[in-house]
Amino acid sequence: MRKLGLRGLEIAELYDIEPWAVDHLQPRALIFCYPCADDDIKLQDSHNEDSCLPDPDAEGIWFAHQLCNDACASQALLNIVLNLSRIRVGAELERFKRDTEKMDPVMRGLAVTNCQFIRQAHNSLARPADLRGSSHAVATSTLEYAKSQKKTRRNSDSSPPKKRRKQNFGRVKKPQPESAEEDVENYHFIAYVPIDGKVWELDGLRLSGPLEVGEITSDSEGGSGRTDWMSVVRPALRRRMQSLQSNESDHVRYNLLAVVEDRYEKASDALEMLKRKRNRLESRLNEELPEVWTSQVDPSLLASRVEAFATSSQGPSSLGPTYNPEFGSRKLEMEMDILDMPARKLGEAWETCVRNAMTAKVAVEDELSNSIRTQVSD
Repeated sequence: MRKLGLRGLEIAELYDIEPWAVDHLQPRALIFCYPCADDDIKLQDSHNEDSCLPDPDAEGIWFAHQLCNDACASQALLNIVLNLSRIRVGAELERFKRDTEKMDPVMRGLAVTNCQFIRQAHNSLARPADLRGSSHAVATSTLEYAKSQKKTRRNSDSSPPKKRRKQNFGRVKKPQPESAEEDVENYHFIAYVPIDGKVWELDGLRLSGPLEVGEITSDSEGGSGRTDWMSVVRPALRRRMQSLQSNESDHVRYNLLAVVEDRYEKASDALEMLKRKRNRLESRLNEELPEVWTSQVDPSLLASRVEAFATSSQGPSSLGPTYNPEFGSRKLEMEMDILDMPARKLGEAWETCVRNAMTAKVAVEDELSNSIRTQVSD
């Protein structure tokens, strides 16, 4: 993701879709991955003329068709991040989104394939043989798609597009080499993203484009008061999982990934905010209760006030970098709350701040350790 110029996001694997396994991650989007042979990917939209037409409600969604079968993961990721708000996107990816804003899904798919920095990011993990096959697949898929579009236009009339049924899961047919002696198993990636009050399924192989999964209503509110879009997408995920397991008894044939906020950056921001809160609280305590407040707080917390804010990468007093674009506004809000706080509550607030710092420090150290283990394994 960093090679694409994305900051503040990472991928986490999910082992269940129930709230207890997902809610604490607060996913921004999901990626459903499953293996499929080329023969399993067929043009099913042709069975229903209406389903071939794009959904009028999806006009504002950035969506690109997938034109080769070896870039599915990158395609799903682009269909996600170019529809998310409040994320940090690099200059190149921001320019790419702006340049492709007025394109149709096919031209966007070609733009993805021809974009040098996207291709370099994707090919950084590819073998030479994969690169040669990809170039051939793009040319062949583009021709096949152009033929299917001509056929669709001949069969459609000039009436306004009607909303298609949600349960249709058509795909763009992929070209099959005539000399192939056996099916080659590929992995297909489908994105699920909440956009403008609705949850959408973004499948780069679907001819008709984005598919509406459901609307996020007031009944979809999570326990924290935030909109819980997972309750909308959960039934659709269950149907997909069941369809893939129907022929394979207990063998799991899929994987589910979540696009989440970078856990190190999130933990680091939490600790950095607590550092600033401690400084502001102690400043007020020294004004209101000079030379007295230290004898009125918990002695064990007073002894730990330095160590609680120190990590293996940052000292207890020095202020480290912050990552969330909203950090500054949250800090200002925190400082205003402390200024308005009665003097009698300052000591209690300080104790709570130190306790929270101990927890935040553990979270930061855990993420640093995970990063070190990942680098060693790579």
